[in-house]
Amino acid sequence: MPTDDGDRGFHERPAELLQHLIRYDTTNPPGNEAACVSFIQGLLENAGIETTIRALDPNRPSLIARLKGRGDAPPFLMQGHVDVVTTEKQDWTHPPFSGDLIDGYVWGRGALDMKGAVACMVAALLRAVDRGMTPAGDILLAVLPDEEAGGDYGARWLVKEHPELFEGVRYSIGEAGGETTYLEGRKLYPIQVSEKQRCEMRAVLRGPGGHGSLPTRGGAMGKLGKMLSAMDANRLPVRISEPSRAMVEGIAAGLDGQARDMVLALLDPEKTNSVLDRLGIIGRGLDAVLHNTANATIVSGGYKVNVIPSEITVGIDGRLVPGATPDDMIEDLRGVIGYDADLEVVTYDPYDVKPDMKLYGVMADILKEADPEGTPFPYVLSGVTDGRHFAKLGIQNYGFTPLLLPDDPSLVMTVHDADERVPAEALDFGVDCTYKLLERYGPLD
Repeated sequence: MPTDDGDRGFHERPAELLQHLIRYDTTNPPGNEAACVSFIQGLLENAGIETTIRALDPNRPSLIARLKGRGDAPPFLMQGHVDVVTTEKQDWTHPPFSGDLIDGYVWGRGALDMKGAVACMVAALLRAVDRGMTPAGDILLAVLPDEEAGGDYGARWLVKEHPELFEGVRYSIGEAGGETTYLEGRKLYPIQVSEKQRCEMRAVLRGPGGHGSLPTRGGAMGKLGKMLSAMDANRLPVRISEPSRAMVEGIAAGLDGQARDMVLALLDPEKTNSVLDRLGIIGRGLDAVLHNTANATIVSGGYKVNVIPSEITVGIDGRLVPGATPDDMIEDLRGVIGYDADLEVVTYDPYDVKPDMKLYGVMADILKEADPEGTPFPYVLSGVTDGRHFAKLGIQNYGFTPLLLPDDPSLVMTVHDADERVPAEALDFGVDCTYKLLERYGPLD
């Protein structure tokens, strides 16, 4: 654990703190987040912050730190994960666990997802102690394992087995929001207020089997080809949820003229898809929040080259827009693939929570002050985060991990890919915004 005086200055050197975190290889699986969590625990305890460890597996602990407040507001939670996805079979310019600082960027797996954000949260908490802040309510920091594999060893388990640790918490911040996004030359700042729901599906296709030497028509393989071709060629129907509508209107508010009109046209189901095709990279993200989505990811069938399989199973990664149900997914899929396949729901992870926007304005004001050229907007995440687990305790999670990023679409594309990196100065921006949130958090009723 860190003990020297230099370590106490990490609240002013978040890039250096991130370098330390990246150097712990927490690739999940297997995770092995214990050493990284212990390092953070040492920093916080040296600053006099109370910490608690809870673990289903001692190699995969969760850390909950608490900075005592005045009791004028409910406890407030910052939560982030330190596990990362694999770097296997990726061609990196610099070693992925070196944490090198090169040309103003910190390089390494987790720089953006999400050790960089964890570094900002830790640094903001340390700054609060250094400056003698007594926040309106207790500030909690949860440093978590296993987010990248669903949270079975982290947030999901923690919420189920130790909900008392989060008693009274109504609001939290986590990943996926606050980073600079660019559209038509304008700066936008998403603040996540909702996320899609996981709905894993299984499609089973059946047909006549037999000897591989004989011609076969109408078999499971042929049906598979038709199904995959239909899914590849067609979107599922447009579904505009209320959070998605607010997101589109928020983006449009940061634009003007034809760009504004084009974005607002997304809310007309007759025009949605044609507009998405014109919006490039940002259109891809909007596409996902304006439709249920279904991607075939695993195909299983056949066991011998000369035997025609009579049954093929396809695993489908389904994601539902806020408010939609698995029945909606089946209905949407049927409209695209027909009735050749039997469809069933394997896993449904609901996140059907109407956003509580009371803290949104505080975060939006902080971002506008930090970057007057930017426009914040409420954001619906196309993926899922640990926020969905905390939602089961009635906690509204916001994606708020601010980073001032350059207009370089390729940078964001390095998440889960080679050459993941973050500008060191972006981390300073993140710490400043996070600290201001801790300062301003207070009674909201």
